Amino acid sequence: MGQWTTFRWGAVHFAVTSTPTASRPEPSLTGAEREVMALLLEGKTNAQIAKARKTAVRTVANQIASLFRKYGVGSRAELAARVHS
Repeated sequence: MGQWTTFRWGAVHFAVTSTPTASRPEPSLTGAEREVMALLLEGKTNAQIAKARKTAVRTVANQIASLFRKYGVGSRAELAARVHS
């Protein structure tokens, strides 16, 4: 049986469970991806992240898509759960 983990993503609280699996290596992230990840986990929108990083919204969208690929997820909620597991 999996263990429950709770975390907050913006104003929303999540409770997720994970079943024991083989250890997953953490993907290698660029400095920009780490910055975007931190803001994303605070619940910021793409526009808010772009403003905070002084970059284009499209650049942020591309960096988030890269994070999704690297973590093998399809949504911000899945990414947050994967990072917090």
